[in-house]
Amino acid sequence: MTSGNRFSFDTSWGTQHGDDGTVFRLWAPGAGHVDLVVGRQGGENDFLAMEKDAAGWWRITTDQVAVGRGYGFRVDGGMVVPDPAARAQMGDVHGLSKLVDPRSYAWKTADWAGRPWEEVVFYELHTGTFTEAGTFEAMIERLDYLRDLGITAVELMPVAQFGGRRGWGYDGVLLYCPHEVYGGVDGLKRLVDAAHERGLMVFLDVVYNHFGPDGNYIGSYAPEFFHEEIHTPWGAAIAYDEAPVREFMIDNALYWLEEYRIDGLRLDAIDSIKDTTDTPLVKELATRVRAAFPDRHVHLTTEDDRNITWHVARDEAGQPTLVSGEWNDDFHHCAHVIATHEYDNYYADYVGHSVEQMAKCLATGFVFQGEYSEHRGREVGENSAHLPPTAFVNFVQNHDQIGNRAFGDRLTDLGSRRAVECLQAILLLSPQIPLMFMGEEFGDTHPFSFFTDFDGELGTAVREGRRNEFAKFGAFQDEEARQLIPDPNEESTFHNSRVDWTMPERPTYRRRLELTRQLLAKRQSAIVPLLKGIGGNGGTWFASDASKAFVVAWELAGGTVLHLFANLDDEPWPIPDTVAKSDLTCGTLVHAYPKGADEHLTSGILPGTSVVFRLESQNLIAGPVS
Repeated sequence: MTSGNRFSFDTSWGTQHGDDGTVFRLWAPGAGHVDLVVGRQGGENDFLAMEKDAAGWWRITTDQVAVGRGYGFRVDGGMVVPDPAARAQMGDVHGLSKLVDPRSYAWKTADWAGRPWEEVVFYELHTGTFTEAGTFEAMIERLDYLRDLGITAVELMPVAQFGGRRGWGYDGVLLYCPHEVYGGVDGLKRLVDAAHERGLMVFLDVVYNHFGPDGNYIGSYAPEFFHEEIHTPWGAAIAYDEAPVREFMIDNALYWLEEYRIDGLRLDAIDSIKDTTDTPLVKELATRVRAAFPDRHVHLTTEDDRNITWHVARDEAGQPTLVSGEWNDDFHHCAHVIATHEYDNYYADYVGHSVEQMAKCLATGFVFQGEYSEHRGREVGENSAHLPPTAFVNFVQNHDQIGNRAFGDRLTDLGSRRAVECLQAILLLSPQIPLMFMGEEFGDTHPFSFFTDFDGELGTAVREGRRNEFAKFGAFQDEEARQLIPDPNEESTFHNSRVDWTMPERPTYRRRLELTRQLLAKRQSAIVPLLKGIGGNGGTWFASDASKAFVVAWELAGGTVLHLFANLDDEPWPIPDTVAKSDLTCGTLVHAYPKGADEHLTSGILPGTSVVFRLESQNLIAGPVS
């Protein structure tokens, strides 16, 4: 329901306001009796019997619950559980839910229609550690900084209510409820409103492959919600062949986009969504999203280690038909191996070929396009060259690739400064959609560790499980070494993961921040105008056999070609005849790092640890390369 500057979405689960009161609903097909619990301040709760229909839905319409008061459900006379689709909680995930009127917030930016996909520059952040206060409200104070930096899209790690006060958010259990610690319903709406006032988009990371371990009561009264016989890394699979279950998640996506005016969603680990139906959940969800918001720029991104492509297909005009962009781990892994020379675990697939793989990845999408992966022991991926580069979201750091390290090390702390700054230029000026993690813009060296807020047996299991995960890494095969890994449940692990906003005041970090600002300004002025509607099969590449150097060319809009010359070796690279030397300085210089690196191209030499981007109308690479 939309009225002027007040927005609400009619979900199939949870509550719905009407003229006769509020409708309360719960799907519990196996339950014999369900009561609506009406919370009373300073007194005993009241219980109102609900009625069941043939599809297993229990309903009641009543005016006995005032807005701002608590409610819940009592199933078969047993424990009282919160509403799984609650918009807010009275307290933590174990208590009563809070009745919210979503129309109470008056939007200042009700006419905001978003921004086109090609303009996206992601800044991923964790609400609890981005500021000292760790709230949506405190984040507003940093929006001008992000806008002036050249960021166009703030991407929030999951904010759905989870057990405890601190955590990454990927173990949420109340998926419609913004975490109260962060500022709840109105706090998130004020943040989105403030971002839109500044021309910034807001994306939200959502998790549809599992629920967290603390506070998920659904299985106790609706075991049909899960397939116990189908396993995921987090337990039983969600039963997407049940219509109410499917609607729970699709409604959730539409709810965030409509009621909170969110500009886009990142769908976490869709390869772990075990959908047994003929229509994948992601396909139906994306189709419904596209249909629901024809007058807004609304975007979806996905994480999926299968390297599949059907979901990021483009139409004849080059526009996404379902998902706008896929997170490209291949690019990150190449960049990380080049910068650090690490080879443990999944990095083993990129050792010895990382430069060639990066060139291929930049030109054609994925590294693994059907090739055999030694780490995974199988063939991975499918051809992606037919997709435009804007079908991929690239990054050299993100929450996973930092936080899933034993000590939460950032790349700035692991690689040489010049190598990292070359990779930063490649990330921000290549035609793929770039993503940076909070603090990366100024080279933050503080860790971002994995943290939770569990205690008892669950806390012990999480701590020991975390440490045992690293037993397969050479540095942690010794048990004593693993004991040094920070305890996720210690409050200090959380506090140490906060962004240090004093760092940009120091010369070294201020210099990196200015470099980031310059790169993003160049992207906006020189690259973004050439990205709209570009097609696939437009990338070519050449990589050196003897040096960590490569050349990539992309055909962008209007026949303009963007060229990247990169040498990530310490020694100069004599550019071979495969690259037409007579054209090395044609066109317009976009960026040279370090300054003056382009001047050496006239003699056919690319200096050590350098990057040059040029725009011109003819392909510099002589003949087909692969």
